[in-house]
Amino acid sequence: MAEQPNRNPRELESRDKFQRADAWAPAGLLPEFTKQPGWAYRWIRTSTMGTADAMNVSSKMREGWEPVRLADHPEMHMFVDPNSRFKDSVEVGGLLLCKTPEEFVEQRDAYYRKQTQSQTEAVDNSFMKENDSRMPLFKDKKSSTTFGKGK
Repeated sequence: MAEQPNRNPRELESRDKFQRADAWAPAGLLPEFTKQPGWAYRWIRTSTMGTADAMNVSSKMREGWEPVRLADHPEMHMFVDPNSRFKDSVEVGGLLLCKTPEEFVEQRDAYYRKQTQSQTEAVDNSFMKENDSRMPLFKDKKSSTTFGKGK
């Protein structure tokens, strides 16, 4: 009787060495950070081409956005601008990382959805008041297909 070679079950074999390597892709312009649940994040412009944009920053702060503290995201230490006006915050390339509770973002989105809906209705009503039954702005075109013998 011939001796059987020592074989491993197929489930134990790994195909990791046959996996295709990830394709190279250019790095994003802004670094990735760890998001905390319950918060929405946004990069806010602090300057454009070296000129400070204090009006934009103050308007976003009044909307409820607050700068993210560097202590809350230690993974961002190496990306922070050392000459930043916002000490102890995360600023990269004229953009300041800010956060606000997700509820505020949902309320803001609902507000702008309502604004858009009311403006759309106003435009439609203004346009349709010019409608005349003798010469309609829209003509409902209906077509039908029948099969069989016609009379």
